[in-house]
Amino acid sequence: MSATPEPYVGPTTTSPVTHHILSVLVENKAGVLARIAGLFARRGFNIYSLAVAPAEGHARFSRITIVVDAETTPLEQIVGQLDKLVNVVAITDLAPRDAIERELLLATVPLTDENRSAVLDAVASAGASIVDVDARAVTIMLAGTPAGCDHFERRLESFVDVELHRTGRVALSRLGTKKN
Repeated sequence: MSATPEPYVGPTTTSPVTHHILSVLVENKAGVLARIAGLFARRGFNIYSLAVAPAEGHARFSRITIVVDAETTPLEQIVGQLDKLVNVVAITDLAPRDAIERELLLATVPLTDENRSAVLDAVASAGASIVDVDARAVTIMLAGTPAGCDHFERRLESFVDVELHRTGRVALSRLGTKKN
């Protein structure tokens, strides 16, 4: 078990970004995500990250985690506009220090005799996992903090022809910080 507290609240990319994390509970109906994305586009709000999944095992609701740039987007305006949408059930603003944030990173790295040990070292030192392998390449998975994924992604830049994809952030309130 790590002695480092979670979540990491420093820079979320190579430069510091102040952000809002909104957890939006919505009815799981066709067009809801399109209406929310359209609202952001019409108002000129930039979405930094977006993730959607069924909420708490209920097919009736979905949870949308939206990360927005706090410096260019007034939080009250975003929340007010979202709250007007019919299918929005609840909106929670999660402060980064009061939230557990995670992302998933998948990367396929070509293997050569020259880079094989360096790739395995990168995987081991990041706490990543190998999820697929053949003689020519390896697919790696890392589930971690946004900063941890940023760091691992920068480390993979030293390898040639890496195919990489990240999910975007998901977040929940830290235990003991939920408002009743």
